[in-house]
Parts: sequence; structure tokens; C-alpha cells
Amino acid sequence: MNKINNFYKVSKSPGDFAKKYIRYLSEVLNKIKSKDINNLFAQFDDARINSKTIFVAGNGGSSTTATTMANDIGFDIIKKTKTKLPFRVLALTDNNAVMTAIANDINYDEIFLNQLKIHFRKNDKLILISASGNSKNLIKAASWVKKNGGTVIAFLGFDGGKLKNICDYSVLVPTNKGEYGPVEDAHLILNHILAHWYQNFLPNN
Repeated sequence: MNKINNFYKVSKSPGDFAKKYIRYLSEVLNKIKSKDINNLFAQFDDARINSKTIFVAGNGGSSTTATTMANDIGFDIIKKTKTKLPFRVLALTDNNAVMTAIANDINYDEIFLNQLKIHFRKNDKLILISASGNSKNLIKAASWVKKNGGTVIAFLGFDGGKLKNICDYSVLVPTNKGEYGPVEDAHLILNHILAHWYQNFLPNN
């Protein structure tokens, strides 16, 4: 059952619908496991300390979250903390010429994989953002990175899909299948949690 659609059916007004949506989003966020968040931060710490690149990818709305993460964890952190050891974050969603060339000349399923073949180095990390966890281009990228000595981390929704069993670490936002809005909201919030933590943590360490 898609709870969002049901909220619409029983809501008396847009404001009532909004309250129900916000309440449900809060419930969903509270179901995220603290252990998974701690593992996520440990991977970011490892990447920064060892100067490894964090690649980020996603499709649709998740592609914009990948772009936002590259800004918030990359430029915004160094701007606000003046750290001499910033995060190396690269969104694989941001080069339109490269992505469309790969999609047109080879296959859309390889738009991230072929970029990784150029930029990836051993022990780098790949973050995949996906509500379903079943996008072919993300699965291909994940499998290749694991075979080539990297770490795969995923922001997932629903039941985690195929990526849940492929990646090394994941943060699952558990919802009913098809509830993309709350999942994508939660993924963006996770990005902001990362950003605000490091804005306060790095100047003191």
C-alpha cells in the first residue's frame, strides 16, 4: 500500500495532507538504523584521512542529491571549515557531454561505469543513491568497483533492492515500494546531516 496516496484520499485540505506527509516522514526517518549511519561516517572519515575520492551517482531525483552532496561535502566544507584536508567528492551525474556520449555511443546502463574506468583508483569509494536499489547502471558500477578494490556504499529505500546485497555498506530508508518522495527526502536529509556534522567537527579536530 502506498501511504502517500492514501493520505491524499483522506485529507480534508492541502494543509492536512502536508501534516500527514510530514508525520509519516518523521516516522520513516526514525526507522533508519544508527549503526548504518555510524558506518557511513566511518567511510567518509577514512576517505578524507587517506585522500581517497568519493564518487556519487544516482538517477532522476537521486542524481540531484548526488550533485548536492558533491557541493555540500566538497566545496561547502572547505569553505566553512578552512580544513587543509578536504573531502574529494565527485558527482558522476554532472558532465552532460560525457553522460550523453556514453548513453548514445554505448549504452545508458554504462554512463557511470565508463566514467569510473577513467577516474577510479584502488580504495576509492562509490556512493549510490537509489530508492529502488535496482537501477542497472548503478548495479554495473557497483559490481565493477568491488572487483577493482573499492568500497560501495548505498543510500537505499523500500526493501533495498538488488544493491542491498551488492554494496559493502548501506543506509536503508524503509518504506513501502513506490513511496519515492519520503525516500528521496530522507536521502537529502542524510546528506545534510553529513554536511552539518563535518562543519562542526573539522574545525575542532
